[in-house]
Amino acid sequence: MKYSEFKRMYDFKDRTIAVTGGAGVLGVEISTALLAMGANVAVLDLNKDQADARFLAGDFDEGNVLTASANVIEPESVALALDAVVKKFGKVDALINGAGGNHPKATTGPDKTFFDIPPEAIKFVMDLNLLGTVIPSQIFAKHFAAIGKGNILNISSMNAFRPLTRIPAYSAGKAAVSNFTQWLAVHLAQEYNPAIRVNAIAPGFFLTNQNRFLLKDEKTGELTPRGQSIIAHTPMARFGNPEDLLGTTLWLLSPASAFVTGAVIPIDGGFSAFSGV
Repeated sequence: MKYSEFKRMYDFKDRTIAVTGGAGVLGVEISTALLAMGANVAVLDLNKDQADARFLAGDFDEGNVLTASANVIEPESVALALDAVVKKFGKVDALINGAGGNHPKATTGPDKTFFDIPPEAIKFVMDLNLLGTVIPSQIFAKHFAAIGKGNILNISSMNAFRPLTRIPAYSAGKAAVSNFTQWLAVHLAQEYNPAIRVNAIAPGFFLTNQNRFLLKDEKTGELTPRGQSIIAHTPMARFGNPEDLLGTTLWLLSPASAFVTGAVIPIDGGFSAFSGV
């Protein structure tokens, strides 16, 4: 392969990528990187005001970015967002399913045992993570099937490999996302077009708005016992930074990974490789 051909693989100019949860910590980092690479980016988020504040404040060319409200567990909401993206950019080349998360009521702790977790809290977390991946995939993959190509990148988690204490619903939800990633990759390739690929990244431990004070003491900034345990089992001895996701994300979205589908790639500082001894 000529160097010029390889270089073109990472040219995202004129490519349109939609990112659900695009106004979250990791979503913002990924969306910003894609814009820097020349892509058109549709930032889809339930909190459109937050997306507007981040992406329509003058730092980006509004010709290359769209913000739209989208509730990932409501098909009509996602379909309207897709229509807005196609209306502005003409097509969509890739979808990143970045929306997801946990809920305090689905978390065990000193004041709440597993037996006290209400079913509605588990349902909320499962719906957000699994249905919030399935529904956008249904809506956007139909578009990909029509144009004969496409790329879906899901966000799983290290919890899908090794479920963590205290967060049973989130761990189960992300395990379901990994399983669905593999199923959908096979289904779309066999039933529609092998040029439609589906993969996932599985981030390890990143400091986000949801988990920051589970891992670091809010007052002192020191590691909590939970944070200390994670670092002790992470060979690279640190938490991930949002930018640590970018290399793998760009690779999976690019033609450089054209023969990769159904893969779930850990980005975890070695956590999944460490037995603890």
